[in-house]
Amino acid sequence: MTGWSSPEEVVQRQLEAYNAKDLEAWLATYAPDAKQFEHPGKLLASGHDEIRARTAPRFTEPNLHARLLKRTVMSNVVIDHEDVTRTFPEGPGHVELVCIYVVERGRIQSASFVIGPAVMEGTQKE
Repeated sequence: MTGWSSPEEVVQRQLEAYNAKDLEAWLATYAPDAKQFEHPGKLLASGHDEIRARTAPRFTEPNLHARLLKRTVMSNVVIDHEDVTRTFPEGPGHVELVCIYVVERGRIQSASFVIGPAVMEGTQKE
């Protein structure tokens, strides 16, 4: 036994820290050399410093909250379908995401995001 948390436990801790806007606890779920991508391969951030810089402004949003719609776990890959409430420059709204996490040695090694269109509060998706 390795003593590491299961991939699902790691991703769940990441989600809880995200919703608590606890940047340090959230970042602790990522490996120091982790990478984030916009699916299929556009690099968004590499390593803790870049990931922190990319995410810190989001944690100041007053209504930030990720609601898990569905989770699939296959070995060390966890796929979450989320609806995320945000405060965009245009105002409050939400966006659907599919997040594909690869967890190795108890930390997220890579995260790829399929990002849906932003839907502003008071508007309907078509």
